[in-house]
Amino acid sequence: MKKTLYLKFLLAYIIFGLFGFVAVATFSSSLTLEHETRETAETLYEEASLISKTYASDLYNNQITIENAYSQLNALATYLSASIWIVNPSGTVVLNSVEMPDISNPKVIENFDPSITADSYYIRDDFFGEFDEEMLSVYTPITSNYKIKGYVVIHQPMSELRKRSDDYLSITYITLVVLIFLSLIILLFFTEIFYIPLKKIIHATEQYAAGNMHYEFSIDSNDEMGYLAATLNYMASEIARSEDNQKKFVANVSHDFRSPLTSIRGYLEAMIDGTIPPEMHEKYLNIVLNETDRLTKLTNSLLTLNNLNTKGMVLELSDFDINQVIRNTVATFEGTCEQKSISISLILTGEVMMVHADMTRIQQVLYNLLDNAIKFSHNNSTITIETREKHNKLFVSVKDTGIGIPKDSLKMIFDRFYKTDLSRGKDKKGTGLGLSITKEIIHSHGENINVISTEGVGSEFIFTLAEAETDED
Repeated sequence: MKKTLYLKFLLAYIIFGLFGFVAVATFSSSLTLEHETRETAETLYEEASLISKTYASDLYNNQITIENAYSQLNALATYLSASIWIVNPSGTVVLNSVEMPDISNPKVIENFDPSITADSYYIRDDFFGEFDEEMLSVYTPITSNYKIKGYVVIHQPMSELRKRSDDYLSITYITLVVLIFLSLIILLFFTEIFYIPLKKIIHATEQYAAGNMHYEFSIDSNDEMGYLAATLNYMASEIARSEDNQKKFVANVSHDFRSPLTSIRGYLEAMIDGTIPPEMHEKYLNIVLNETDRLTKLTNSLLTLNNLNTKGMVLELSDFDINQVIRNTVATFEGTCEQKSISISLILTGEVMMVHADMTRIQQVLYNLLDNAIKFSHNNSTITIETREKHNKLFVSVKDTGIGIPKDSLKMIFDRFYKTDLSRGKDKKGTGLGLSITKEIIHSHGENINVISTEGVGSEFIFTLAEAETDED
């Protein structure tokens, strides 16, 4: 059988209860009896000492009759639940509180030896065979003129002491039962607060290990257990989202590679089998060449994304004039802008604006954003590139007055291969990776990029760069 943490805890609880009762029944029983014996012996010794100084001493000095002494000792013995003897050093019982002494035929204790107590003042036995059960016998000497005249011996049955000891043990047993009951409450508390949530977490991890990353569970707790459950849920949702993105990524890559390859194959087969006449070959070879350019661009974009996602990628950071980079980038689109009659307005901060970044990567960002703005702008429109300085940051804005982005698509435009329905008709050669690359570059610099867009009005992309530190005299 599989041993679980709960079974171990329950087993420990049962062992605790059993050992508790065993300990009380053995060690506590003997310790309680020993304690009761010592306490009773001390009490009886005090009484015996008092008797030796009063009644016994008076009896030996003939200051009291034996009948009066017997009457007093009998009453005292009844009070103490014991028997009181006065014994001569020779072993003759002078007085017994249980019965009147027979002076003509006194009782003699065989082999009486008062030194049997050694260093103690009491013994536990049958008192030289005088009793049929174990007795607690306490000695104290009767002295006169520095001589021992006799002994006061008080006897009490050990059965009485055991009975009182058992009464004390009953209290101990009740206390132990209460403690076990309280520990049962702790066990129930452990089950509800710790074990049940732990079982839920274990079951969830088994589901995740089996690949079911969409499994959800909840634990209503604000402690570390609840935090652990929330963290596991978040981890699973992130892994599930990553897997979904990976599947979508593979599907998009397959689609974007398959489309141009299908076109290339179709045109080449048509030329080979004569469907396309030789005089038309040049036209369709140019189409095939365009499709291969599209595949090359797609492959290069994928390699760029892979490099950007590599942990620990080193950027070639330097201080450069962002204004000059913007002007150079705009110049590369001069021919395209003339074809669509698009003008580009530059609103730049200062003649020279130094920033600290990777110039090549930032130039690629500007190229991607400007390329998109031109593609989705109407003819005879204006694109505005503006820079603003704020809190040691430079905000770069690329704004167009084109088709805009639908509200539902704003959250996904930076996803790989994503194209809005509006952009698909405008961008036949696009890979859907330009904005993904742009976002990765900006984030690798520790900066941010945002978009503001209204469908049918236009879009504005804004990203930040760190300003270069200036030397102060």
